[in-house]
Amino acid sequence: MAKLLQRLGRSSAKHAPVTIVLWVVALVAAILFGTVGGGEYSTNLTIPGTRSQDLADRLEDELPDAARGTGTMTFTSPDGASLTEEQRAEISDALVAAQSVEGSYDTLDPFQTQAEMSAQIAEAEAAGQQLDAGAAELAAARQQAEEGQAALDAGRDQLEASRAEIDAARAQIPDVPADQLPPEVAAQVGALDAAETELSAAETELSAQQAELDAAFAELEAGEAELAQGRVELENGMRTLEILGDYAVVSDDGTTAIATVTFDVDAMSVTTETKTGLQDAINSELDTVEVYYSQAIASDISNIVGPSEIIGLLVAGLVLFIMLRTVVTSALPILTGLVGVALTVMVTMGLAGFIDMHQISPILGIMLGLAVGIDYTLFVVNRHRQQLMRGHGIDESIGLAVGTSGNAVVFAGLTVITALVSLNVVGIPFLGVLGNVAAMAVFFAVALTITFTPALLHFLGYRVLPVKKRAQAQSLDSIVAPHEDNDSRRVPIPARHPWLTSVSAIALLAVLAIPFFSMRLGLPDGSTEDPGTDAYESYMITADAFGPGFNGPHIVAADLPSDLTDEERAETILQVGEQLAGLDEIVSVLPAGASDSGDLAVFQVIGTTGPSDVETENLVHDIRDMSPLTVDGGTVELEVTGQTAMQIDVSENLAGALPVYLAIIIAISFVLLVLVFRSILVPLAATLGFLFSSLAAMGAVVAIYQWGWLGDLFGVHTPGPILSFLPTILVGILFGLAMDYQLFLTTGMREAWSHGRPAKKAVVDGLYAGRAVVIAAALIMFSVFAGFIFSEMPMIRPIGFGLAIGVALDAFVVRMTLIPALLTILGEKAWWLPSWLEKILPQVDVEGASIDRETASRGGKHARPADNVSIEV
Repeated sequence: MAKLLQRLGRSSAKHAPVTIVLWVVALVAAILFGTVGGGEYSTNLTIPGTRSQDLADRLEDELPDAARGTGTMTFTSPDGASLTEEQRAEISDALVAAQSVEGSYDTLDPFQTQAEMSAQIAEAEAAGQQLDAGAAELAAARQQAEEGQAALDAGRDQLEASRAEIDAARAQIPDVPADQLPPEVAAQVGALDAAETELSAAETELSAQQAELDAAFAELEAGEAELAQGRVELENGMRTLEILGDYAVVSDDGTTAIATVTFDVDAMSVTTETKTGLQDAINSELDTVEVYYSQAIASDISNIVGPSEIIGLLVAGLVLFIMLRTVVTSALPILTGLVGVALTVMVTMGLAGFIDMHQISPILGIMLGLAVGIDYTLFVVNRHRQQLMRGHGIDESIGLAVGTSGNAVVFAGLTVITALVSLNVVGIPFLGVLGNVAAMAVFFAVALTITFTPALLHFLGYRVLPVKKRAQAQSLDSIVAPHEDNDSRRVPIPARHPWLTSVSAIALLAVLAIPFFSMRLGLPDGSTEDPGTDAYESYMITADAFGPGFNGPHIVAADLPSDLTDEERAETILQVGEQLAGLDEIVSVLPAGASDSGDLAVFQVIGTTGPSDVETENLVHDIRDMSPLTVDGGTVELEVTGQTAMQIDVSENLAGALPVYLAIIIAISFVLLVLVFRSILVPLAATLGFLFSSLAAMGAVVAIYQWGWLGDLFGVHTPGPILSFLPTILVGILFGLAMDYQLFLTTGMREAWSHGRPAKKAVVDGLYAGRAVVIAAALIMFSVFAGFIFSEMPMIRPIGFGLAIGVALDAFVVRMTLIPALLTILGEKAWWLPSWLEKILPQVDVEGASIDRETASRGGKHARPADNVSIEV
């Protein structure tokens, strides 16, 4: 590999114009690919297979309206007074205009919604009064009917008594023919016949009256049944209003109104054009009203690089100038880094049109591409300058630098790429994409370092050296061997006081790691945005006027029994809503519809706490733990989705994947280092050092961004959970960078020891050989990453801080302090390797030592191209 890279570096230098043209063509092609074929970055941080995502997919199939994305707009008057009728009309007109925006499905006018809710309450109250009046009328009518029935019954009794008297009188009349009756008896019989006629007429009248009473009673029963049904409906309506709680979209004082926009697609798929068009349509209609857009609408990544990032780059340039002492040479690593970043960003933009690319992808590519691009180029440039001062010719030195330091760069770069690509094995798609983009940035950095950098070095000639050194380098006719008598140099503190150094370094890392064990993972909400931004103001105004839970509603789905009647289904839905509303952490439950089959009902649930609060996380689990619910209609299964539930599931899955990924990285680290250093204890110490520095870096992130320590200094006004994918990304990137510094420092120690130097003196030799370039490289890394600590995007800040503090801790505390101290303590044992393992391990020449030995054995004068000898600044 080393000799192949040597030839590649020399060829790139000798054909410098062609090499540069090829890279320019590649850059132009990337720009065209990104601008012409580019797509939209997404905010999608979902994980297929999670409970919330499975439910969201199901809703999209069975209840599409419930799966649509939403955003809110908060309207207030500039003076803080109640919104006037004119202002309300202005807001309503703006919402009508918003409905015409492509991608907007519907908007809910808060005043119309609030009026409808108030009307429903008024109608319920009026209905209750009407039902009470109707009940009173029915009661009076029934009493009257019952009194009539009683009178009728009394009349019947009287008729029956009269008939009995007639029958008794007839029984006294002799049973003889009528013409044989005495006159007085005949008269009596006539009177009895007349009385019976009257009784028959009376009975007929009573029967008619009974029919009328029966009809009245039937009408009463129908009225009472209707009244009972009305009371059931009223009761159900009142129960629905009761579980709604104090839900409102216009504040009690009338100063704030919340309007909801529903998009054509799910929340993760809303395009920037739709969001921008929505804001433009609203803003164009408002003159006397202020509007703030929620994070779902206001999110913007147009400013992926701001002033702080540029400052970080300038600091890196200053570090380069202090080390290299020439402006042109200092600009070379920055140029290489910028070309790599441009390639990464443009290719990423192009790929966003074909795959789901998260909005943080290009920023991660910029961060890592700049850092490793500058560092890798610095390693090669520094080696080239040293060789020029030893008498090597320009192109020969370039090839040798690429074959030695460039070889180490390739090995280190492949290590970083392996760590980042390994993110795909944790089974989280968006994290795998982030790792692939970061790996692409490292690949471009490595490729540019071993081809583009040699071409530029060829054109620069001796101008890579300070002015005072150029003449000296040009006057050398042969290779000057490096001075080997190093015993007179001052022994660095790690080697001079190894025990004290080791204990101090481990104690520092342990203290910094303490906060890590209380780390909570989550995703940022509007409260973490900068004060004054739309997302922040919308969040805070909404939380103040309606409660923090309004910023993160949940969607709860209930699987209902399939054999219910319409009335039973309505009752079951109400009972589910009432049990949900019975949780102390829920303030409002809104029945939001059911599927066409009626087997799936959906509720919008609003809790008492904000989206990123730990209580909200507990609430999601509490709702899931309620399942299955027991209701009159049977049992009901519950599940939760929505943006907040998805964020919780993503965070929990990432937290579960972190130990697995960390174990993979540690295994890779140990195996690679055993191959490189042919030792067991050195890789073990290096791997444990990486673990310590990673935990310490994450602990520092927790202390500042979750606990709020030094919040004013770092712009943390609302501490909250740590960005869910930060620890995993941090581990992947820091692993690669840690191996870089380990290689550049410890290979020097290994080389000195293999040439016969005592183990403890070899540690000192390695420190002196590599510390200058490692210090510069670490400072450059730190500067680039630190520039993102004050990024315009709050999501980026903890990533920048974590990488910056991680690089500083790993380079200065672990690689340059703890590892040399431990190797000093171990002495000769540090390089012990079982004989059986020694036989099977392949030889890995990371820094191209074989090329160095071959060059040194040749000695003599090295020809230099005449056209490069006299180049001056």
